[in-house]
Amino acid sequence: MSRSEPDAVPPVNICLYCGASGGKDPAYLESARRFGRALGESGARLIYGGGGDGMMGAAAAACMEAGGEAIGVIPRTMVRREWAKKDLTQLLIVESMHTRKSVMASNAEGFAALPGGIGTLDEFFEILVWGDLSFHAKPVALVDVKGYWDPLLKFLDHAVEEGFVSPRARERFFLAPDPETAARELIRGAEALRASAPPRRREPRG
Repeated sequence: MSRSEPDAVPPVNICLYCGASGGKDPAYLESARRFGRALGESGARLIYGGGGDGMMGAAAAACMEAGGEAIGVIPRTMVRREWAKKDLTQLLIVESMHTRKSVMASNAEGFAALPGGIGTLDEFFEILVWGDLSFHAKPVALVDVKGYWDPLLKFLDHAVEEGFVSPRARERFFLAPDPETAARELIRGAEALRASAPPRRREPRG
């Protein structure tokens, strides 16, 4: 449920993919806090996987502490395991991982990926494929944290060279040097898309 006034411009919805753990280096957890804080201070709304631990929980807490909204989307089985963050602006409980990803993507106006594992990669590549297939034109960012994504970028460049990934797909995302730049550029890109599109309701929906 939004706290916005009925006639006010609704917050920009930015989806974050990241680790459910904090990783080994404290810089990872701090990057999540910085990204969430940047969204909150900008008046944006965080859409994420609903977890309460690790980078996921840190980003949501920082966003709300900075005055923003955080919307979690999480499968019912994970709620039963007590993995959900309970003090969110809104928690959308769904029945499957597939539905979770679909709800997050449909509500988002931009996407960021911070360091994470196979789940983060799954989400990032799915949204990248959808963009390459022209199912959406929303901005997508990888957020650099101490070179974490360097091996992935090298792989993608290799895949382009070998003819398995198109240059167009490789250019469907940008590498942000820090969380603040990622948040700023994603919000800017989302606002540009809003300006060019017919008016539509932007309240989170399950």
